[in-house]
Amino acid sequence: MNGKGQQAIRPPSLRPSSGIAKRMKQNWELYLFILPAFVYFAVFHYGPMYGIQIAFKNFIPSKGIFGSEWVGFQHFERFFNSHYFWDLLWNTLSISFYELAIGFPLPIILALAFNEIRNGYFKKSVQTITYAPHFISIVVMTGMIISFLSPTSGMLIRGLEALGIDAPQFLNDPAWFKTVYVISGVWQNTGWGTIIYLAALSAVDPQLHEAAIVDGASRFKRLLHINLPTIIPTITILLILNTGNILGVGYEKILLLQNSLNLESSDVISTFVYRSGLVSAQYSFSTAVGLFNSIVNALMLITVNQIAKRTSATSLW
Repeated sequence: MNGKGQQAIRPPSLRPSSGIAKRMKQNWELYLFILPAFVYFAVFHYGPMYGIQIAFKNFIPSKGIFGSEWVGFQHFERFFNSHYFWDLLWNTLSISFYELAIGFPLPIILALAFNEIRNGYFKKSVQTITYAPHFISIVVMTGMIISFLSPTSGMLIRGLEALGIDAPQFLNDPAWFKTVYVISGVWQNTGWGTIIYLAALSAVDPQLHEAAIVDGASRFKRLLHINLPTIIPTITILLILNTGNILGVGYEKILLLQNSLNLESSDVISTFVYRSGLVSAQYSFSTAVGLFNSIVNALMLITVNQIAKRTSATSLW
């Protein structure tokens, strides 16, 4: 129908569903490549989400998820009203922001420094040295930390004592735990984090540097006004992703370094969930705590993304 005021009937070949099917048929190889990733996320990430409901139930394994009694927000109230809630939240946030404040800018600075190195052999050697710690497993890393900082047999402690310096109890003093955790993480991951920024810096047009040199710009000014603005979108995206994981402090390294003396500053939400769920078998309670952790991370991600979207042209969506 082509009359005025009447909607034309779209032929079947021009309907959206037909267009999607046609594109999928034309690019079936690409969809085949993405299929394993799709199956992985569907099976191991989205599939198990039905188990979240045990956070609102008094889960008993013999009765199963659907047979367990519904208790609503009882486990959340128990966690929020507990005496350890604020301690766990403070430890988690302080470690996360400490790590973000120190660990986030360093790969940017290192990538900008690498980009200025002209000696190819020296550049590759330094990059290899800084990348290498990333491939050390967490268990080996904590073993190295203990070997260096153990109050009884640590090499660094013994060396300081040999120099007549009274070494602090790095692993036993709560005041030192967060610094040890963050600095060791920075040493392990800073070099690897430069890869994305170096890839972004490769997009810099050499003609911009040539024009800046002709205008008399120094190397620092070229770095500040050409290189840095080029990687600002990458910095923004990674900052959004890191902020969205602000309560996602992993429990593996903390658990391996944790002891009764530093528990005051080393106990975070993830280690508490581990103890409650796997050690104490409080499955519903630990699921409620973990769900709270995930919701806060999601809200942080959405909030920071919206701020970035309003203040710049770069955002996740």
